[in-house]
Amino acid sequence: MLALARQGDAAAQDEAARQVYAELRAIADGYLRRERVDHTLQPTALVNEAYLRLLGQDAPWQNRTQFYGIAAQMMRRVLVDHARRTTAARRDRDLLVTLDNDTVATASAETDSALDVLVVHDALAQLEVLDPRQARIVELKFFVGLSLDEIAEVLEISAATVSREWAMARAWLQAQLGDA
Repeated sequence: MLALARQGDAAAQDEAARQVYAELRAIADGYLRRERVDHTLQPTALVNEAYLRLLGQDAPWQNRTQFYGIAAQMMRRVLVDHARRTTAARRDRDLLVTLDNDTVATASAETDSALDVLVVHDALAQLEVLDPRQARIVELKFFVGLSLDEIAEVLEISAATVSREWAMARAWLQAQLGDA
């Protein structure tokens, strides 16, 4: 379908757009379901912004793996941009996340282990320099909300490798964010 869409087939382009939008909507719903109740970014707005950014990419998607990788980056950028605007406007830094055994999830300001999403973003950028695959795993886990098995499929590596890399990345992030 992607090949036909790239060749200019209007029906294939429409179907690809529908499927991409549906995938993004599912990702946004999953992520924002874990957000605090009063979060101001709605799933539709997140999807629309990420979709517009995806459309702005020059490189066409080759496969599902590339789509998830680019979608994760776009969702991350949208969420971080939103967090920056929100904290700049309110200066109360209550967009928070926690690192637990299975996920990186949002938490309320009352949670002792809560971390600012912007601090997590900065730490993730540092991890990306050290180990791009671990950074990609964290990105797919946190910003897209994929399970470890889904990440293994997307990255075309074993689930055991993803589990091991996730554990190392999580430990590294916890050490880096200990002062946050």
